[in-house]
Amino acid sequence: MTDSAGVPAPDSRPPVEDAAVPEFWQRLGLPGLVDVHTHFLPPRLLRRVWAYFDAAGPLVGREWPIRYRWDEPARVAHLRRLGVRAFSALAYPHRPGMAESLNRWTLDFAARTPGCLPSATFFPEPTAGRYVRDALAAGARVFKVHLQVGGFLPTDPALDDVWGLLADAGTPVVVHAGHAPVGTAHTGPEPFAALLARHPRLAAIVAHLGAPDYAAFLDLASSYERVRLDTTMAFTPFFDRVTPFPAGELPRLRELGLAGRVLLGSDFPNIPYPYAEQLAGLARLELGDDWLRAVCWESAAALFDLD
Repeated sequence: MTDSAGVPAPDSRPPVEDAAVPEFWQRLGLPGLVDVHTHFLPPRLLRRVWAYFDAAGPLVGREWPIRYRWDEPARVAHLRRLGVRAFSALAYPHRPGMAESLNRWTLDFAARTPGCLPSATFFPEPTAGRYVRDALAAGARVFKVHLQVGGFLPTDPALDDVWGLLADAGTPVVVHAGHAPVGTAHTGPEPFAALLARHPRLAAIVAHLGAPDYAAFLDLASSYERVRLDTTMAFTPFFDRVTPFPAGELPRLRELGLAGRVLLGSDFPNIPYPYAEQLAGLARLELGDDWLRAVCWESAAALFDLD
């Protein structure tokens, strides 16, 4: 059975609570979920991040109660209960001198945590090329850069060699390039487009679908074959109140998703609502079960060569 646009009627129901998440992916015939945008940080740094959200700091800009303020074992166990078979440990520095130690921690975390993709980061500084090479040699499979928090342009000359290294390696980089939740001089589609013009083979994953400039980032994903977007927080009531996705762009989102260019992301644990709301938001789009299967498992499984 199909709707008027030729999209097959869904077999999956939007999960209303976390306990219903396994049924959601089982009804899609999937072995689980792959979430490319989750955060695990050294405990002291994580406490500072949570305190920043509690205070609605300048780069947050609104009340943001952390839903999963649990210890590390409890957070990992919850992902497993949800059926998240692979996930990241995205960390990012806000000043020079942090990235290398963060990489040691996140790579160690992955080594002791089945299902975690070895994750790393970098910052525009003279040592970046060396420690990115070290991280790649140590098995890093995904990197994270947060232009808003880091306060730098992606075209900073100190990073040119780093982007080249990652483009050559084909290693994905999750980039918070959009203005949401609070724009800066370093965010937005223009700086990111300038980066891609220099490094067109970069395997970039644009966080939050590039919110709020969805159309411009969809353009970039359509123009560069290695650019993908993650769904992090998009289509949840919390996000839709301030930066809703334009309905007119849903056909392009479906097309890109079916082409393997849209990946599930959540921002777990730093979200102010249940994990299930991310999946429910995707299901409510009614873009078809093939689209959901691609977004929730198949595309990321292919990107990261998962069994």
